[in-house]
Amino acid sequence: MTTPTKGSTNFAFIMITILFFMWGFVHNLDPILIPHLKRAFSLTTLQASLVDSAVFIAYFVVALPAGFLLKKKGYKAGIILGLMLFAIGSYLFIPSANLQSYTFFLVALFIIACGLTILETAANPYASLLGPPEKATQRLNLAQSFNGLAATLAPIIGARIILTEGLPEEKLALMAPQARELALAAEAATVKMPYFILGSVILVVAVIFFFMKLPEIKEEEKSTSGSSLTVFRHKHLNWAIAAQFFYVGAQVCVFSFFILYATHATGISEMKAAEYAGFGVGMAFMIGRFVGTFFMKFVKPPVLLAIYAILCMILSVLAMYITGLASIYIVIGIAFFMSIMFPTIFSLGIKELGEDTKLGSSFIIMSIVGGAILPLIFGHVSDLYSNIQLGYIVPSFCFFVVLIFAVHGHKVSTVKK
Repeated sequence: MTTPTKGSTNFAFIMITILFFMWGFVHNLDPILIPHLKRAFSLTTLQASLVDSAVFIAYFVVALPAGFLLKKKGYKAGIILGLMLFAIGSYLFIPSANLQSYTFFLVALFIIACGLTILETAANPYASLLGPPEKATQRLNLAQSFNGLAATLAPIIGARIILTEGLPEEKLALMAPQARELALAAEAATVKMPYFILGSVILVVAVIFFFMKLPEIKEEEKSTSGSSLTVFRHKHLNWAIAAQFFYVGAQVCVFSFFILYATHATGISEMKAAEYAGFGVGMAFMIGRFVGTFFMKFVKPPVLLAIYAILCMILSVLAMYITGLASIYIVIGIAFFMSIMFPTIFSLGIKELGEDTKLGSSFIIMSIVGGAILPLIFGHVSDLYSNIQLGYIVPSFCFFVVLIFAVHGHKVSTVKK
């Protein structure tokens, strides 16, 4: 592969790290949107979980085309296109609120996620390849740490500008249908300004990327025959795809349902729960990534991943039954220990893929569709037993799959063509 200069590499890494922060920020507004839209449109938990489905189904639909785009046009073109879609989807929140249409909101979220899919398909392997191969996992965890910073800030900021106290349910129930609809419409409209600002910031970043000289890293091309499915000859990639599917599903369940979980398990208000989401869960996620990056200097990434997966399994089981503030601290613990999972699975999955790196990256990003499917199961279990805590049976199984990958599936194994 071509090797860019150290100066250009450092600047490129900083700019890519900014992207990690930005998509982390918008993803972590979803836990604010779920209770907000659930109230505004009188949704069940299962219906509210369609917010996650709209976002993460995009990863399944767009990841593979994104991989082919990167192969043909390079990382920079993919990043700019991803940012443009990100901005367009953000602006669509304005007509969604004006029309009072939950479906339109879901469409806007899907378009945002299409942009994020392209960005993640480009930025994850780019950060991993932008330096010495032996430090790829550590480097990707460092970049992803700023995704963790976003997970801390987004709930805190989002709660204050999106969540509103609103009228009590008792008063809403006594209102005439038209008056009730207007009151809820006013609450739903609070999303317009923050998403307009977000879309505008994204456009500015897209312009910066358009004019900057981003070093292009190219994998050596080899003469190959057959279809793109030959990428599946890498057994460790197949395991990474499965592990990422279940990990992302677990992360979305933990993050997106936290406010609903905390209000049920402790009886605190949504605003207070949002503060715990930012200062507790988000902060633990961010610190966990920095700490994990440090530990990887002394502990091999697969070993650390296995230890963290076991701890997350135990804590998920406890989250099903413990109530009060202790339940919040348990989820904070889960956030800390699952923090390194995405970048570690990703970097181990694309290890030694060579010419298949971009396509392999696409399939791993494609597996993020787990975030669309598993929260539906979480929501269904919660509705079925009228207890959102029991939904944690889903993350506990997901972390078990991650454990298998850490112990066995990560080992580089390629079937010769």
